This record gives sequence, structure tokens and C-alpha cells, in this order.
Amino acid sequence: MTALDKKLMRDLLHLWGQVLAIALIIASGIAVFVAMQTAYESLNLSRSTYYEQYQFADVFGSLKRAPNSLVPSIQALPGVAQVQTRVLADVTLDVPGQQEPVTGRLLSIPEQPPNLNGIFIRQGRYIDPARSDEVLVSEAFAKANRLQLGDTVGAVINGRWQPFRVVGFALSPEYVYEIRPGDLLPDNQRFGVLWVGQTALQAAYNMDGAFNDVALTLLPGASRPEVIFQLDRILEPYGGFGAYSRDDQISNRFLSDEITQLRAHAQIIPTIFLGIGAFLLHVLLSRLINAQRDQIAVLKAFGYHNTTIGVHFLKLVLAIVWLGAVIGVATGLWLGSALTQVYARFYQFPVLHYEVSVAMLLGAVVISSGAAIAGAVFAVRRAVVLPPAEAMRPEAPPRFQPTLLERLGLQTLLSPVSRIILRNLERKPIQALLSILGIALAVAMLVSGGYSMDATQHIIHMQFHTIQRDDVTVVFHEPRSNRARYEIAQLPGVMVAEPFRSVAARLRFGHRTYKIAIMGLDPMGELRHLVDRHFRPVQLPLDGLLLTDKLAELLQVQPGDGLTVEVLEGARPMYTVPVAGLVEELVGVSAYMDLHALNRLMQEDGTISGAFLTVDGEVLDGLYTQLKQMPAIASVSLHQAMIDRFQQTIAENQSVATSIQVVFACIIAFGVVYNAARIALSERGRELATLRIIGFSKVQVAIVLLGEQAALTIAAIPLGFGLGYGIAVLLSMAFNTELYRFPLIITRSSYAFAFVVIAIAALVSGMMVRRQCDRLDLIAVLKTRE
Repeated sequence: MTALDKKLMRDLLHLWGQVLAIALIIASGIAVFVAMQTAYESLNLSRSTYYEQYQFADVFGSLKRAPNSLVPSIQALPGVAQVQTRVLADVTLDVPGQQEPVTGRLLSIPEQPPNLNGIFIRQGRYIDPARSDEVLVSEAFAKANRLQLGDTVGAVINGRWQPFRVVGFALSPEYVYEIRPGDLLPDNQRFGVLWVGQTALQAAYNMDGAFNDVALTLLPGASRPEVIFQLDRILEPYGGFGAYSRDDQISNRFLSDEITQLRAHAQIIPTIFLGIGAFLLHVLLSRLINAQRDQIAVLKAFGYHNTTIGVHFLKLVLAIVWLGAVIGVATGLWLGSALTQVYARFYQFPVLHYEVSVAMLLGAVVISSGAAIAGAVFAVRRAVVLPPAEAMRPEAPPRFQPTLLERLGLQTLLSPVSRIILRNLERKPIQALLSILGIALAVAMLVSGGYSMDATQHIIHMQFHTIQRDDVTVVFHEPRSNRARYEIAQLPGVMVAEPFRSVAARLRFGHRTYKIAIMGLDPMGELRHLVDRHFRPVQLPLDGLLLTDKLAELLQVQPGDGLTVEVLEGARPMYTVPVAGLVEELVGVSAYMDLHALNRLMQEDGTISGAFLTVDGEVLDGLYTQLKQMPAIASVSLHQAMIDRFQQTIAENQSVATSIQVVFACIIAFGVVYNAARIALSERGRELATLRIIGFSKVQVAIVLLGEQAALTIAAIPLGFGLGYGIAVLLSMAFNTELYRFPLIITRSSYAFAFVVIAIAALVSGMMVRRQCDRLDLIAVLKTRE
């Protein structure tokens, strides 16, 4: 070991507290990067492998009914590689041990396992074509309902009761995120997919030789928009509801959004940590070089080259970075594995491998090393260019001037200790501002973490209490006459039944289009409450459409504009309907009309698609039993179950994320405050010792030292609140999708939580420095060269 390496080891041991604090900040950035990046790579690779191996379709289309003779025309479309026709239907299931109604999606499969949208059987076997009562059940649904092979699940199919025997638990790339249309989160206990033999399901729905759903794969280089246009043209005479690409398929859409967010988090948060680490390394090296001026001069006098001395100090930087890298990589791998396990509960893959790329880990170390070197390069340059003769002399004392308070004549209002604190802060403005910025970033992380929870709670309150006020939503298989409203109202426990009409349509404005179901609401109803962005009630217009803000943004329309409405059912009429106003919703996008106006538009006499219900909680069991047996009902959604699932899932995920953010924010706050105080103690040791000798007590000397840090922390908190609000603005813009929007809501409790956490972190670091301040060796500190 060379003499310089021995010196390096002594420096590291002498500065162990500061070294550890900086290493932990760097470790936090690397840990977040590794955790997010490995989870991203795991999800992304699992998705692409699964889609490729089981041939997930590129284009989907749904319709009323078409003969199988249409398949050759679809297959002949330019760019089409494979065609799969199916029968698809949503039914109400009777699941053993489940009192509440359960929605099942029945999907036909051929006698042999399909190549397109292939089935992975986790347990059991494939269905026997000779047995019409055998089904495969989605694995998540089976686990949530504790189904076993051989159990029987009942369903009302086309007016007839049909028992099915479970012979296998399966997965499909089409249902990686197994969610019911219209929901935000999966509810595997109340929604599942059942794969039934094609012949049996065709016979059950009187669709022998016909289909109502189609999926396509495309050749490389094929144009998806062109294939969708041509497919719509073919399916239109058969009641086509509009084809769509894989990008708009609901399972893939949720999964893709999650992957995109993971990648964004892996880039943003580590940048903050590495930036703070680089700043602290710069401050540490600058202080160390000032303290070792005479040592640097001696080294140069003995013939050490500038490059050798520069490398010596860079080794100090790299030693800190590599310590942080070891801690960060280990922590990141642990967090990434845990995060991947959380995703495995939401996304159904045959195998969700935890992918760890050696190149990514090396990249994390290289990036962090580069950031640290960039932060230290100016301090190292000072050591390299320092002439030996100049280094042998003590550094010239700074030139002090009266502070602002002294120029204003206000110094008499402050105690001597307070004047000392303010003088030092004002005479080193850049150092003070950088310290304030570091602490403010920690505050901002806590505020932004609280914002996520605040926004989630606001979504729950607004969407599930203010807008959706029903207890149960019932959807029919086919539109029914208004008489069905009164039949539903007579069910046991139903207190209020408000009908609605849902019409599939394509909205067009200029070259922009959007396929959606227009919801016709009872103008006198109270169970679906429409509000504007200021939460004021919005009345349904007698004519015209109400659009959610997000849908209006996608179509780029304003109130008063005329929308072309292309109805995708019945006679498929086309109308121009004015946009009467905008409403605010945070989940999905919607278009609303007066129920009677929509009936007139469709030339119907009071037709409805379902009903919103308020029910008596004392007789729910009887209501559930009746709903399961009604052949006209396709699905039943329970309002409270949706809220409970939303709160359970979000609360669990947010608690983990908030805990991680609190730990990392405390590391930042502790690292910045501790380093600033420790450096101040080293730089001002002689001054503080002098104060002790002339009569200042230990408490007063500690106040001089820690009072500066307290002032910096107090100044950083409002700045951190502002930065946190800015991050929340960016997050609200990032989480502004068609699926959901995060409102810009930050409660006082989030600000208070950030304040308390930072205050505790600053207090702990201050107490540690206070102990060192009390142990000052007054004689040794005063033995300095004049």
C-alpha cells in the first residue's frame, strides 16, 4: 500500500460520519434506480415473451352476430396473418361459497388449444370436446374464490340454467390484467374468465356456425389503422361495434401504463439523490482540501505530480461512491424483488421472472460515479493547481463586511449568538443556499408522497361518493323496454331503481374519433350525480351531450361544438349532436345525455340497458339470490365492494411507497444537515473554541453551530413545500390518462407530516454533531499557525 493510499484510509476513517451520510444518499438513488429498473425490465420482458409465445392478437373486433363464412373475407385483408372467431358473453355466476352475484366472461375455445391468444393451463387439463359442461377458469378468479378442480359453477345462459365443472385453471395474454370493463382495479373475487368449448357455447346462444367476437394477428409491417378500417367495413352489416388495436385492449393498456410509469420513476427520483450526493461530495472535498493545504504543499515539494494528487482525491470520491453502490445495489435488488412480487398479484403471467441485468447494475455504478466525479472535479482541480509556496501559507482570511441587519442598524435587536449566526449565513450565501436546496428536496419528496395518498382519497370520495351514489348497478344482456325498470324495482330490498340507457357510438370531430358508450340518465335521478370541475351540480340538458373534461380534451371540442355521433348498433344512424357542457370525473371517460333525448335519438320507446339501485342492507341475501337467477342480467356491480377493493389495494401500495419515501427523505435531510453541521464544526473549530475560552457556555456554542443549521432547515421547509407542490403538478400531468386522473390535491396533513419528519431528521443529526461540539479539545484547536 502506497503512502497516499494509507493517507486515504486515514481520511476515510476520520470522516467516517460524513462519508457514511453521503454514501447513504448515493445508495438511496441507486436503490431506487435498481428497484424500478429491474421491476420495469421484469414486467417488460415477461410481457413481450408471453405475448410472443402465446400469440397475443394485434386487432380485436366485436359485433352482434356474423356467419363463419365471413372468415375468408377477413383473412384476405392485406396484412392479416391469422384470424380467430369466438363467441363471447358476460353472465352472472353462482359460485360456491359466494353469496354475492359474480360476473363471468364466457369465451369460446376450439377443440384443440388455440394458437392465437393461447391458453396456459396452470393446473388441471384442457376441456374435453365431448363434454359441454367443462370449463377452464382463470387462475386469479379460482384463487380468490377458493375453487378446486371438479367444483361446479352455475350460470344463466340465454335463459337456461347451466352448471359447469371446473377442469383446469388457466391464463391468457388477453387477461394479464383481469378487470371488468368500467372498473379501475381488478376484483378477482367478483369477476373472472371462463373458457368454454366453442360448440357448446355456440349452441347455448343459438350461434351455430356464427361468432360475435374476432381477433387478428398481423404480418410484420402491416398497417393497423388500415386493417381496423377494413375490418369495420366488413363487420358493419353484422352489427359491428368498432374494431380496436392491441394498444386499446384494456388489459394491455393498464399493463403498458404501469410499465411507462416505472420507467419514468427510474429516471426522475435517482437523479435527485445523485445530484445531492454530488453537491455534498463537492462541499466535503472543498473543506478537506482547505484543511490539507499544507499536506498538499509537502506532497508537491516531495515530487508528487499533480495528476497523482488529483487521482488521490478522486479515489476518496470513488471510495464513497462504491460504498454507496454496494449498499444501493443490495437494497435495490431486495426492493425490486419485493416490488415484482406485488406486481405478480395484479398481473397474471405464467412466469414473472425477476430480471437482473448485469449491464444495468454496472450502468448504475458508472452513472453514480460520473455524477460524483462531476461534483468533485472543481474541488480536485483546486488541489491540483495549488502552488506549493502558496499552499505552505495559511489561507488568506476572508474579507468581512457589515451584514444587512448591521447596515440597517437592527443588530441591537438580536443577541450576540443570533448576530454570529446571521453573519456567518450572510457571508457564505452560496453554501447556505445549496444546503437549503438539499433539505428542501427532502421536504418535497415527502410532500409529493403525501400528494399520492391525498389524490387517491379524493378520487374515492368524488367518484364513489359524490358521482356514483348507487349501491348496485345492474346491466342487461340486451336493451329492454321500460317495463324492466319496474320489475327491477320490485326485487326484495330495492328502495330506488333509476334506469339508464347505454348506446355504443363513435364520436367524431374533424379527424378525431373516439368509440364510447353514450350513457342516457334519468333527468330526475339522484344516483348518478354529475358535477363540474368546481364540484357544482350539472343538470342534464334537454338536448345535446355532456362530455367529461378528458374526453373533450381528446376530441378537442368545446361546449357549443357539434359532434358527429355514429351509432354502432341497431340501424346505425348518424347524427350531429351539440356539446352542451363539460363534467368532471376522475376515472375513465364518459358521454352523457338525457335518457329521453337518447331514446328519441335512437327512435325507441323508453328502452333501457340497466338500472342503478339503492337497496336495504338487511335483505341483501334475498336480492343477490334473485339477481343470480334472472336470465336477462349480464352483470351486477356492487358499489361498496368496489370501494373496499380500491381502498385496500391503494392503501397497501401507498403505504409501501410512502414508507420508502419517508426513509429516503430522512436520509437526504440527515445527510445534508449532518454534513453541513460537521463541516461547519471543522471549519470553525478555532472560532468556537475561542468563544468557549472567552466565556460562552457549551450550550451557547452549540447554539451558534446548530442555530445555523436550524435556520437553514426553517428556510428550506417553505421552499420544499413549493417544490413538492411543483412535483405534484408534474405527477398530476403524468397521471392524466384516459383510465384515471390524479387531481392536484395536497392536504394540510401532508404538509404537517413532511414538516415533522424533516424536523426529527434535523434534530437527530444536530444531536450527533452537538456531542462532537461538546468534546472540542480547546488547546489542540487553538494551536494553529498565525
